[in-house]
Amino acid sequence: MKVLMVSDVYFPRVNGVSTSIRTFRQELAALGHETDLIAPDYPAHHGDESHTFRVASRYVPLDPEDRMMKPRAVRALLPQLHERRYDLVHIQTPFVAHYLGIEIADALGVPTMETYHTFFEEYLYHYVPLLPRSVLRGLSRRFSRRQCNRMNALVVPSSAMRDKLAEYGVSAPMHVIPTGIPMAEFPPGSGDAFRGQHGIGSRRPMLLYVGRVAYEKNIDFLLRALEKAIAQIPDLLLTIAGEGPALASLKGLVARLNLQEHVLFVGYLDRRGALLDCYRAADAFVFASRTETQGLVLLEAMALGIPVISTAVMGTRDIVGAGRGARVPQDNETDFAREIVNLMNDPALRAQLGAAGRAYAAEWNAAALAARLADAYQEVIGSRRPLSSPVESRAGAALPARATLP
Repeated sequence: MKVLMVSDVYFPRVNGVSTSIRTFRQELAALGHETDLIAPDYPAHHGDESHTFRVASRYVPLDPEDRMMKPRAVRALLPQLHERRYDLVHIQTPFVAHYLGIEIADALGVPTMETYHTFFEEYLYHYVPLLPRSVLRGLSRRFSRRQCNRMNALVVPSSAMRDKLAEYGVSAPMHVIPTGIPMAEFPPGSGDAFRGQHGIGSRRPMLLYVGRVAYEKNIDFLLRALEKAIAQIPDLLLTIAGEGPALASLKGLVARLNLQEHVLFVGYLDRRGALLDCYRAADAFVFASRTETQGLVLLEAMALGIPVISTAVMGTRDIVGAGRGARVPQDNETDFAREIVNLMNDPALRAQLGAAGRAYAAEWNAAALAARLADAYQEVIGSRRPLSSPVESRAGAALPARATLP
């Protein structure tokens, strides 16, 4: 089977979508399936993988981390794509990649599938604060329903996201297939090395957040919970590994809460080196995002034996809901702080949760989940349903249902 993936983001841009794409591509290759990827080129150097088409891109206003692919550059690939004889186009993101993915699939005469990675209903409010939340919620639901119903099938990373899309009125077949954990990529790191590099005492209690430093990640919630927990654990430290648009705002909040001695920002870390050391330096991993469609970092922490404290909202429910390797406080800062204090004061409980989490993460086997994705591909290829309405252009205008790219 040969699949063409199309995405608006990929490494060196670090986020859950990039990680998901790479994990599935590696595991699908091990199963004998071939995937090509169309993704933006980035100014930063990146050692690229085979079967990857990097296309010219432009700067995205107000979001320097991301790039917008130039449609003409993508369309110029069409002669090569025809020669590759794909069975299916798998779209990974809802922006330029969505609309061009539909065009390409239509030109190649193959079905389309899309993974719904982002919970826009909660996401948009943080970036378009001038509009009322109710208006943005309605817009995001219509946007998602329209895009999803153009697909022959969808992949959703959690049952909560499937249920939410069904509530929107999405009728396309949905396959719940989370991204798995490639356990071979999680050898033991050196927590002592990380602590030594950053001047953190070996006995100082340390919490860790790993992920994009963005408004929708609810990191301000973690800071306020930290403030409450410090009343009982005066030397408590929260390390934040990642970068993003909320960094300056969060540093300002740290100053206003007088937490400068209790919060350490370390930026992006190499996933195969420094990040492993960072994980292993932590006594517990904390997470409170309300927009996750899955929450891969929770499984990463568990795979390394780090106990997790996380709220269970949207996709994180599928991971922490079982209570294996994790403590799940109520969605308020007081109860979250209480769980922090209880866990940090109980070494035996931390060890118990760490061992349980490691075993639990192993069950989220990347190879098995890639096999489920391959089965979903085969189902879509074997029972392709025609699109019920014309393919839309990026601007929202209708294109002929069998549009041919120039």
